[in-house]
Amino acid sequence: MRIAIDAMGGDYAPKEIVAGAILAQQELGVDVALVGDPQILKQHLQQQGRTANDALTIVPSEGQVEMDEEPLESLRRKPRSSIAVAMELVKKQQAEGVVSAGHSGAAMAAALLRLGRLPGVDRPAIGALFPTLIPGKPVLLLDVGANVDCRPKFLEQFAMMGLLYSQYALGVPHPKLGLLNIGEEACKGNELAIRVHQSLQDNPHVAFAGNAEGRDVLKGDFDVIICDGFVGNILLKFAEGVGQVAMQILREELPRGWRGKLGAMLLKPNLKRVKERMDADEYGGALLLGVAGICVIGHGSSNAVSIRNAIRVAKEAIGNQVLERIRTELNEQKATAAMAPADVPDDPPT
Repeated sequence: MRIAIDAMGGDYAPKEIVAGAILAQQELGVDVALVGDPQILKQHLQQQGRTANDALTIVPSEGQVEMDEEPLESLRRKPRSSIAVAMELVKKQQAEGVVSAGHSGAAMAAALLRLGRLPGVDRPAIGALFPTLIPGKPVLLLDVGANVDCRPKFLEQFAMMGLLYSQYALGVPHPKLGLLNIGEEACKGNELAIRVHQSLQDNPHVAFAGNAEGRDVLKGDFDVIICDGFVGNILLKFAEGVGQVAMQILREELPRGWRGKLGAMLLKPNLKRVKERMDADEYGGALLLGVAGICVIGHGSSNAVSIRNAIRVAKEAIGNQVLERIRTELNEQKATAAMAPADVPDDPPT
């Protein structure tokens, strides 16, 4: 398994990206292609005591898409940018997946331009994992930023893709689906939420468990929750901020006084487990579902651990054939719809 890494994308690129790729190659047993400026990448490999080899290769590119650039225009001006070259490796079947912590809009645009959408998918969605109150049972939220404005059929497609990912990549036998809303009742929410609720209830291909309120997201009652990318991205950033604030408060308050220092020492193993459950770095990146290839998007401030875990997400998606299963399910639904009898209007009264 070979995974291409956009080594020039991210706030701490390429240092942390290279370090994370080395961790993944050592611990996960995957081959990694570092895409970026060869001279810069060689220097960072040397700083880590490594050199390029068959399992850790360098693929040259020219420049990168900056965070303040418009994605499509930048990709046109920089056809050899690191994210474009990484996607090209997947298109040419020289890599099985891509990981990027750079411009998320550019990663999505490059995936659509180079790989294309899966048949039957109108809009790809970014699916992110959130920790819940139940250890080892994260919830998948999508979309978290790819589509600010959505139609009901987009969210139906998000639901189907999310359920398949939860089932085959996360190992949930019968995942429960929720629709993010301001109330449990079917009549609550804006027009989009009301229409999607009805569509999901009528859809025989999804296991719809009802609306999920904001307080339900982290409880563990749902396995997959869908929403538009505007709300999802705000929720994602808010959750990351809450986790950082909580950990910072613990660091500042626990060591106060001799009792606090003693307690912090005794609680060190517990605090380590708390960090693992709350830290966004432990969940790696978010999978872009709906494109014809495996693409994982990490947050811009990704460190080496986060990159390592983002590569793990890509590896698991590849190993569990998530792409193939989504494609097969879409084809089956299309065939079922084609075989269904067309609606015939009632005869007019005589």
